[in-house]
Amino acid sequence: MYTLRISFMSLVEHRRRSFFLGAAIAAVTCLFVLLTALSSGIRHTLLDTATTLTTGHLNVGGFYKITSGIAGPIVTDYQRVATLVQRELPEVDYIVQRGRGFGKLVSDRGSTLAGISGVDIAAEPRLHEVLDIYEGALSELSQPNTILLFEGQAKRLDVRVGDALTISATTSRGVANTIDCRVVAIARDAGLLSTFNVFVSAASLRSLDQLRPDVTGVLQIYVKPQYVDALAPIAERLREILGAAGYRLLEPDPRAYWFKLETVSREDWTGQKLDVTTWEDELSFLMWTFSALQALSFLLMVILISIMVAGIMNTLWITIRERTREIGTLRAIGMQRAGVMRLFLVEAGLLGVLGAALGVAVGAMLTWLLNAANIQVPTSVQLFLMRDTLRLVVEPVALCSSVLMITCVTGAAAMYPSLRAASRKPVDAMAHFG
Repeated sequence: MYTLRISFMSLVEHRRRSFFLGAAIAAVTCLFVLLTALSSGIRHTLLDTATTLTTGHLNVGGFYKITSGIAGPIVTDYQRVATLVQRELPEVDYIVQRGRGFGKLVSDRGSTLAGISGVDIAAEPRLHEVLDIYEGALSELSQPNTILLFEGQAKRLDVRVGDALTISATTSRGVANTIDCRVVAIARDAGLLSTFNVFVSAASLRSLDQLRPDVTGVLQIYVKPQYVDALAPIAERLREILGAAGYRLLEPDPRAYWFKLETVSREDWTGQKLDVTTWEDELSFLMWTFSALQALSFLLMVILISIMVAGIMNTLWITIRERTREIGTLRAIGMQRAGVMRLFLVEAGLLGVLGAALGVAVGAMLTWLLNAANIQVPTSVQLFLMRDTLRLVVEPVALCSSVLMITCVTGAAAMYPSLRAASRKPVDAMAHFG
């Protein structure tokens, strides 16, 4: 307690120096909080949006081959598979079936290629929460020959709700087919995730692909919240469950299903094979952006922390030089070397705690303000943010970690100067001038 009081009084005595050094520590901490919030925001976007629009936490998809050279991304008799998974996997919260397809959308004034998801809107518990419908009604997607577009797609095709589109695709049997659909809803863009996907009614996609009612594209499995961060062992157990039930399985391949189509088409087998993937597997073509951002953030933080450490060490050297006689006096009245070293370490640590706490508070406030501003980002930036607006997520654990890390770095930076201060001989220190 005595050491803490002396350290605090020393910071107050040299308030100008303490202010500038504390401000530098706070700035680094604030930037660290913002970068962490950005990474967390991207991950939450992937979990909240992508795992509703394009994938489940876990997926049971697969391919069916009529001949060894033609493969379609379908699961036959999916109700039986869904019942098995629901019964044998206690971590499951709910299961959604989605059709998978790819085709060309043609309007009177334009055309575009898109991935096509067939949905049973009445059985979708979260799709209405994620999609921001600004024209039309999502419930209309329950009707046959209906389609939902995103805002950017609607502009490219120059269509509005009520207009007609033609979808052209090749069925799993290799036959070209078309259907006419009516646009019943247009949703606001969800960043990159909305540029390559449209939704049609499940009946529409079955009609386009000429499939039976007991056939779907994928079973999207959503686990209970406490299991979201531990999907790999659950996926492995799911593979064992399906294998024990007599289903043939593809070898694990951490890629989206359309990347596997060419590989599967070259394999010499026919019939059904199932494929178990996680949401990270299905979004592997996007995860590199998340990894790149994390690497860039880490590099930036290393540079900033290195600058901060150099500043702390230089400031402490100046402080020790100015307080040489004070150190000699403390040593002369009986303070041991360990006590002198502890005095400077506590002073640096106290400055680190106060600066980091201020940085965390400012960073959290800036995060709230940036989210409230609902800042639109350019299309090129959406590639990294996975959405068309800036979203930052502050996690309490990250805030505590920021304070702890910066405090430890500050203490480590003060270690060597404190050791040198403690090694001064009392007589030499008291005789020092300047």
